[in-house]
Amino acid sequence: MFGLDDQIASLGAGQALLLVAVVAILLGLRHATDPDHLTAVSTLVASDRGDTSGAGRLGLAWGLGHATTLFAFGLPIVLYRSYLPEAVQAAAETLIGLVIVALALRLLLRWRQTRRGAGPHVHAGRSPLQAYGIGLVHGIGGSAGVGVLLLASIPDHVEGVAALALFASFTAVSMSLASTSFGWMLSRGAVQRSYLSVTPVLGALSLAFGVWYALGAVRAVPYVF
Repeated sequence: MFGLDDQIASLGAGQALLLVAVVAILLGLRHATDPDHLTAVSTLVASDRGDTSGAGRLGLAWGLGHATTLFAFGLPIVLYRSYLPEAVQAAAETLIGLVIVALALRLLLRWRQTRRGAGPHVHAGRSPLQAYGIGLVHGIGGSAGVGVLLLASIPDHVEGVAALALFASFTAVSMSLASTSFGWMLSRGAVQRSYLSVTPVLGALSLAFGVWYALGAVRAVPYVF
């Protein structure tokens, strides 16, 4: 995002394995702060406000799903510089945008039900397995960028695979931390009291972002990330 990954990756160019590992970890921790990741996870856990540990589990499951496809599609890039066709990458990015739209619509629906007095207990929140599946889809879109960054600074295949594994793992860790923090924030009394007024704003912003992200993937609108 905004060249930050390139700056981090360049730190490990031609350096010892330990520094390469540190760079991969930093990339993983930073990767979770991409706007599409934060939007998806915050919208995913918003319906289960007040459950900090549950939010952490959802974020970890999402991150593990993301890490699974990230590693699977990044491996041939690291070993053989074999990238997904551009059309497949665009389709994956479009699907990510649609997933964010679906999460936003679900959040708005649950908000409407809560406002009518049905209560948040009417429908169960997302399960870790569902979050894992969403993460699987989301991980496909970023695989090419990950491979480019790693290949740019790690010429050795063994180091490259190890770095890719660390990158994927710490993406999952950072998403768990991010979702736990978000869940904790939602559990605070002041936020809970204003939930009904804050939720439609979050849902509307997430919906708009998802639509923009999907359109950006097919070059219908400018895409800046």
